[in-house]
Amino acid sequence: MNPRLARLLTRLYPKAWRERYGEEFESLLETGSPDLRTGANVIKSALSEHFFPTGGPKMDRNPSSFGAIVRRPSAFVPMAMSLTALAVVLGHIALYGAAREADEGAAAHIWQILMAGQMPVLLFFAIKWLPKAPRQSFYVLAMQAGAALSALAPVFYFNL
Repeated sequence: MNPRLARLLTRLYPKAWRERYGEEFESLLETGSPDLRTGANVIKSALSEHFFPTGGPKMDRNPSSFGAIVRRPSAFVPMAMSLTALAVVLGHIALYGAAREADEGAAAHIWQILMAGQMPVLLFFAIKWLPKAPRQSFYVLAMQAGAALSALAPVFYFNL
């Protein structure tokens, strides 16, 4: 492909993408065959990159930053489980009241499974991320502890 055309097609991509991949992509285009299909594919991909940037962490982002760590499933799944347990308890209280029952019932069992089920995930998170990024991991663990305490609070407050 003509070097001028390859440079023009590369310039269709966003600046951050070009800074990271531009030189290599341009040389790839120069060595490839100059057909209409390749040009159309490059144009489509460049437009797609503008509207839907490449998945995964942002370019040049620190993989050990708080934002990157909190997006890991081992970080947000325990928080989601705690908040789901809170929703189960509050939903049960809203529907049936806060009276203590002789039989625990399905809501109590679901709450117990959610609270106990997050422990292995928390342990995995701590083992994996505390050595790599201790400060950010402690913040995530504090958020997870807050979510767990919020799920425990109604149980103890209403003595369920």
